[in-house]
Amino acid sequence: MKQPVVQLTIPEGKKVYFSSDNHLGAPDTAASKPREKKFVSWLNTIEKDAAAIFLLGDLFDFWFEYKTVVPKGFVRVLGKLAQLRDAGIPIYFFVGNHDLWMNDYFKTELDIPVYHSPQVFELNAKRFFIGHGDGLGPGDKGYKRMKKIFTSPFFQWLFRWMHPDIGVRVAQHLSVKNKLISGDDDQEFLGEENEWLATYAKRKLETAHYDYFIFGHRHLPMTIEVGKNVTYYNLGDWINFYTYGIFDGTEFELKTFED
Repeated sequence: MKQPVVQLTIPEGKKVYFSSDNHLGAPDTAASKPREKKFVSWLNTIEKDAAAIFLLGDLFDFWFEYKTVVPKGFVRVLGKLAQLRDAGIPIYFFVGNHDLWMNDYFKTELDIPVYHSPQVFELNAKRFFIGHGDGLGPGDKGYKRMKKIFTSPFFQWLFRWMHPDIGVRVAQHLSVKNKLISGDDDQEFLGEENEWLATYAKRKLETAHYDYFIFGHRHLPMTIEVGKNVTYYNLGDWINFYTYGIFDGTEFELKTFED
C-alpha cells in the first residue's frame, strides 16, 4: 500500500522544528529535571515562529498507558506542549523504542497525533521521510525480535495486569540496564558508509524520491549525503548535545540550543 503524504505549507517567516531523544526520567527524576527545564526553555524560544514541531521519539525514558494511569511526572513539558497546541501550533509525535507503548493519551489530552512508524511529509514541496529510526536498516536483529514481543497485544495485556508501582520500576530498570533497549551500544559513529540509517535511506531512494531523511535514536548529530541533493540528518539528543533541526521552508540545518 502506498504511504500517504502529509502536506504542510510553511507561512513566510515561520519555521518547522525537530527534536528527539530527551529520555526524561533517566537516570532518575532529580537528574532529569534540569534537562526537562532546558527543553521547555527551548520550546518557549521557538514558540514565536514555529509553524510546526516534530518530536521524533524517546521524549520519555519509559512510558506506558494503563486504562486510567500514566507515568508520574513530566508536568512541565506536558503543560508546555498543551499550551503550544492550544495556541494552534501543530505538533507531531513519533514513538521511539523507550516510549513505544504510547497509545491515545497524547491525542486525547493534548491533540497531538502519534505515529508508530515512519511517515512522509511534504513541507513546501520538499519531501521528508521522518521517524525515530529504531529497527530500520540492516542488522540490529536482537532489538527487532525484542520489539516484536514488546509491541504484541498479548505482551502489553500481560504487562497491564502488573501494578503500576511494580511495572514502572521493572521497566525503568530494564530501560537502563538492558543494552538492547537503552541503545548504549549505538552511541558511536560508525563512518558514513556503515551508518545503518544512512544505508536504509539509500535503499528507500531506490523506490521513491525524498529530499530529506530525518531520524533520531542514534544520539549523535549527523549530516550524511545519501544521494544527489538528498541528506540524512540525525537530530542527536537532549542529554549530551542539546541539538535540534530547523527547516525554514527552503533549507534544513542542525543547531545547538544554548540556554
